[in-house]
Amino acid sequence: MTNTQAFLFFGRSGSGKGTQAGLLDRYLTETTSKKVIHIETGKRLRDFIKKDYLSSRLTEEILENGKLMPEFLPVWIWSDILIKQFTGKEHLIIDGASRRVEEAPVLDSAFHFYGFEQPKIILIDVSRERAIEMMKNRHRADDTDEYIKNRLDWYEDNVVPAIDYFRGTQSCKFIRINGEQSIEGVHKEIIEKI
Repeated sequence: MTNTQAFLFFGRSGSGKGTQAGLLDRYLTETTSKKVIHIETGKRLRDFIKKDYLSSRLTEEILENGKLMPEFLPVWIWSDILIKQFTGKEHLIIDGASRRVEEAPVLDSAFHFYGFEQPKIILIDVSRERAIEMMKNRHRADDTDEYIKNRLDWYEDNVVPAIDYFRGTQSCKFIRINGEQSIEGVHKEIIEKI
């Protein structure tokens, strides 16, 4: 490959990781001569449930009832995109993948397979209190107190071990970002650290 980079975003719900992944996508598109493949796992899952497959209907049930997604589905989503769209010439931004420790080595193996040198693991770090505040300010119908608590508990129990996996691997560059600053401040810190 020719100097392409991979970026994997982590952060609590409400941390702004999706916003920051989008800003990085735009920055890379504007400042490099390479295209960007931006994988938004949550968006892909929401698109997938609109299809008329048994798997789509089962996935919709899981999402509607707040149940745990089987590991193979998010892995299938980003694997399918990589297999069909990645030519080795694009930067890669992934948001919402490897949200359980079981998925982390699978994604790490994809980074190795495609020859990414030192994928950047970007943690948008916000406190639990700040995440609650940010989610309540979104004014989404499903952001009830119980839903927010469950999402943040799930993050601590499932996502933090995946983050720890990547933090502990020598092949990745782990980058902690102060997520409790302005959107512009967070973006600036990301650009400075990558």
